Amino acid sequence: MADSVRAEEKLEGVLGDKKINSKTHNSSLPTRLAVRKTNKEKKVKDPNKPKRPSSAFFVFMEGFRKQYKEKHPNNKSVAVVGKAGGDKWKSLSDEEKAPFVAKAEKRKEEYERKMEDYNKKLAGDADDESDKSKSEVNDDEEDNEGSGEEEDDE
Repeated sequence: MADSVRAEEKLEGVLGDKKINSKTHNSSLPTRLAVRKTNKEKKVKDPNKPKRPSSAFFVFMEGFRKQYKEKHPNNKSVAVVGKAGGDKWKSLSDEEKAPFVAKAEKRKEEYERKMEDYNKKLAGDADDESDKSKSEVNDDEEDNEGSGEEEDDE
């Protein structure tokens, strides 16, 4: 009994104000964080899939980064450049943003064409595989039917 009280006091010292019932607490069980890490599945990305296009802001930032680095060559902070770019973007009028928006739209249309081609290619590969499997299934059925007829004749 005294050992369980000491263990509970140690846990309270580590966890602060959080109370743990020694009867219900099982230290061998994984924590929530550990469970989430083990259950998380990694998605496999297709290297042939087209990349999503940049938004108008990121199109603007491509040129802004170069200008900012020319004016501030000693600046090494990415955050400072991003903050300055965001402030500049907010201060631009709609007419000043128009070329960046147009360029982003053009990239989006190009991306959509590439995605259509990519999806057609994927669908074509899936159709080829399904045709092969269908023909193999039909061949097996024809072989079984032929052997079944021979057995009936005998």
